[in-house]
Amino acid sequence: MIEDPFAAHRSLLFTVAYEMLGSAADADDVVQETWLRWAEVDRAAVRDPRAYLVRIVTRQALNRLRTVARRREEYVGEWLPEPLLTSPDVADDVELAESVSIAMLTVLETLSPTERAVLVLHEVFDVPYDEIGEAVGKSAAAVRQVAHRAREHVAARRPRTAVSRAEQQRVVDRFLAAVTSGDLEGLLDVLAPDVVVVADSGGLAPAALRPVTGRLRVARALARFAELAPGVTITTPLVNGTVAARIDGGGPFDTAITFVVEDGRISRMYATRNPHKLRRLDEPVALRR
Repeated sequence: MIEDPFAAHRSLLFTVAYEMLGSAADADDVVQETWLRWAEVDRAAVRDPRAYLVRIVTRQALNRLRTVARRREEYVGEWLPEPLLTSPDVADDVELAESVSIAMLTVLETLSPTERAVLVLHEVFDVPYDEIGEAVGKSAAAVRQVAHRAREHVAARRPRTAVSRAEQQRVVDRFLAAVTSGDLEGLLDVLAPDVVVVADSGGLAPAALRPVTGRLRVARALARFAELAPGVTITTPLVNGTVAARIDGGGPFDTAITFVVEDGRISRMYATRNPHKLRRLDEPVALRR
């Protein structure tokens, strides 16, 4: 029995939608909308089902991006992409892991919807410019220009250094050892001088409403964690393709933290505390290119 193309490419379609939207819930809705449109298609007339489905999901994601713009403008505090528990195969695919990292998705948030679609489709999924043009309603030449502009924008803002999973684990372990023991000197040693911490609570949990910058400010804020949140459970799962920290059992302390590691120190931390965004951390989400 031949597998239905939609079922065969469902994980790919979810990944495209998620990278464009930064929200698993919105990506699920877009994939469902894509299935409804696919169900009405004359399959015999579709020459390349994968390309056809990617085109549909891209259009639906662009529509969704425009509808959620106001929702994000009214969001309380900083808005971060929704973290996902991912399997080791995502981390092993270096390009995919980088593209779905919270750090990269945060950078993609600074692009226009069309720039984001073009960059994701071409750089991550190797979709040709002419096919992207059909999805976004532009010529291949115009798409090429959009891609160039988007690449330059992202290159100026993306983390500069890629490190191995083993190095990520070592640095995160050092950080957690210092946090849980209230070791201020240990924290100062593992944090980069210009470290930035971005927290997302949506106003539903205690968190800074603006990024906290600077090693001393961040270390002082974290050094009291051990006395403020006794008895919590901390694990280091793979979240969005990278080693993260998950804090459970503390009610308002429940958090997922992802890190950017550069030169053996943490240069950025993304702390998700909005409980509505912590729902995809119990079962790995299938992401595919």
